[in-house]
Amino acid sequence: MWVLRKLTSVWRFYADGFRNMTWGRPLWILIILKLVILFAILRVFFFQPVLAGKSDEQKSDFVGEELINHMTDNTDD
Repeated sequence: MWVLRKLTSVWRFYADGFRNMTWGRPLWILIILKLVILFAILRVFFFQPVLAGKSDEQKSDFVGEELINHMTDNTDD
């Protein structure tokens, strides 16, 4: 019960704070919009699912080869 009361008081604290904001609300909307752009839109273009549709053995082989290639590329510098 003690934890529930603490969580309730924290929730009320933040809810009252957000309710009384004037500049904060548009800023939070901007922050949320930027996060949506970052994680939803950029993920589609830059983070292709290279491991999708592969078996566990193929996935482990691919990751192992990529790690080895990455380590050998860094040692050449």
